[in-house]
Amino acid sequence: MSTDPKTYEYADDVLKGRIILITGASDGIGRALAIHAATLGAQVILHGRNTKKLEAVYDEIEAIKGAACPSIAVLDLASADGDAYAALAKSIEDEFGRLDGLVHNASILGQRLSLEQYDAAEWQQVLHVNLTAAFVLTQQLFPALRNSDYPSIIFTSSGVGRVGKPFWGAYSVSKFGTESMSQIIAGENAHTNLRSNCINPGPVRTKMRLEAYPAEDRDALAKPEDILGSYIYLLGPDSRGVTGESFDI
Repeated sequence: MSTDPKTYEYADDVLKGRIILITGASDGIGRALAIHAATLGAQVILHGRNTKKLEAVYDEIEAIKGAACPSIAVLDLASADGDAYAALAKSIEDEFGRLDGLVHNASILGQRLSLEQYDAAEWQQVLHVNLTAAFVLTQQLFPALRNSDYPSIIFTSSGVGRVGKPFWGAYSVSKFGTESMSQIIAGENAHTNLRSNCINPGPVRTKMRLEAYPAEDRDALAKPEDILGSYIYLLGPDSRGVTGESFDI
């Protein structure tokens, strides 16, 4: 079975009954994935920090014929404390009893400066949102994930999470940590059905990409809707046994 998003083919109900939490679901890749997953039968939990934006995605999914009504989880990763993460995990277990998929999509770019110039407070914030928050959320959701027959965790990585590039600062370091965390989770759960993988979306027409490359021709970039095949593959049944990998799109 090919994992190439251009060649991977799947049924219209490949995610039927799957309960999937997507962080950063109010915009960009997270939004596109949430809507597409809902059309494929998933029960989607929409995470973000902006209630109004999440409600707009909620309304779009609700309008899809046959789609399960999504849930909304408002949580600011930059400021939430441990109790907020625990409360989110408890609400998922109470409502659904399990979690089949966890997609870590939310992240922030931070400064594009040399390390010599990088602001220490912003460094800390980028590492917290991109890495520490993903760790805490995953840790809290392990019980719900273990209630699934074949749970899947997807971390969003980057090319600068594999090769350190000048002026990418905390974002690059956070993505190196993301790759490591995914591998550690995969190794520690090799004896179970839980799997953990990374996806590097590549150049995609998102707000973060525009922030990083303001002079780039956006029309030449792939749209978020165009790069979802690998996400669907890793969230669905065809990827059972696939873990500890990092995929490029």
